[in-house]
Amino acid sequence: MPIAIFDPFSGISGDMTLGALLDVGLDADWLRALPATLGIDSVGVRIRDVKRGEIACRKVDFDIPPQPHGRGIREIRALVAAAPVPDIVRRRADAAFTLIATCEGELHGVSPENVHLHEVGAVDAILDVVGSVWGFHLLGVSEAFTGRVSLGDGTVRAAHGILPVPAPATLKILEGIAVKPGPEGAGELVTPTGAALLRVLTDGRSAPSYVPRRSGFGAGTKDFPDRPNALRLILADHADAMPGPGDAPETLVLLAADVDDMSPEYLAVAADQLRAAGALDVTMHQVLMKKGRAGTRIEILCTPALAGALEERALSATTTIGVRRTAVTRRALSREVAVVAVDGHPVRVKLVTRPGGVVTAKPEHDDVVAVAEATGRPAASIFRDAELAAERGRGPSV
Repeated sequence: MPIAIFDPFSGISGDMTLGALLDVGLDADWLRALPATLGIDSVGVRIRDVKRGEIACRKVDFDIPPQPHGRGIREIRALVAAAPVPDIVRRRADAAFTLIATCEGELHGVSPENVHLHEVGAVDAILDVVGSVWGFHLLGVSEAFTGRVSLGDGTVRAAHGILPVPAPATLKILEGIAVKPGPEGAGELVTPTGAALLRVLTDGRSAPSYVPRRSGFGAGTKDFPDRPNALRLILADHADAMPGPGDAPETLVLLAADVDDMSPEYLAVAADQLRAAGALDVTMHQVLMKKGRAGTRIEILCTPALAGALEERALSATTTIGVRRTAVTRRALSREVAVVAVDGHPVRVKLVTRPGGVVTAKPEHDDVVAVAEATGRPAASIFRDAELAAERGRGPSV
């Protein structure tokens, strides 16, 4: 699965993130349908090809009718909860809005639940956050990283009056992420929405060595005469996870932990957290432990670069008191992820090149089930349609 690297050399906002996602392969028709998917009526989506400093970019704008002045975190959660959004997308979007509300609350001395979110609670911000998080999920991105963030300079007019750049809430959201002021005369370059997406999706992590596969640019609204105002997004593979010529074996790490005092439901949650943190695979096996107790062995396959972080996650997310680490080799076949449309709904399909050059297609189970629930069609027929569409080369490849 690919990784993503944000390059916010001219800042970041929600609409810049969406534009960059489109430029690296996100389905434009899916984004146009997003307002209706979320139950937000009468919102138009404009997607344009523009230039920023002579660089071709994608620009996203939402045409929104008059709305309430702002929304609270409870209202936003209810809106997203009522929509057919994948659970992992819902959790990450909620984390972004909660982060914004918490930082605003700390600045104004109120609880997050009582924060009036002003611009952040507007419809465009809801679409930016949910659309961006969902877009990374559709492209099969396993984890994301960020470069140093350019903040801009000067002042900005907000709901609370004239504020310095970066706005206080934006700077608080960015705590723990490498930033730099300027360039001179830029004004505001980072919005609270863009800052929250960086924190939730990357946790401020700098990119490891990587093999770039695809890159694209999302345009900002400002058009500077001497430089591009855009966000660059790079889709890549971990350099230390790439097989050599002919799919040669790669060196990985296998982490193993035994648990005999944890509910299976919460073990499943821990496994999901480990996968979301970058594990290549997480499996669980029944084992017989001392004194005849039934237990579960959790095995985590990962790159050497992530072994330490995943070991810490296993020790904190489960009740195990020890993790074993073993160096292993794996031969992994070349694969890519395509996004195809079935009855107007996106479905990710994994394309694997077998020995001899034969390519096989496997639609993503969660996407197949989501389309089946949305259309009322059998999941098996959705699977077949997605498989055929991928084999015919439809949809953008990642």
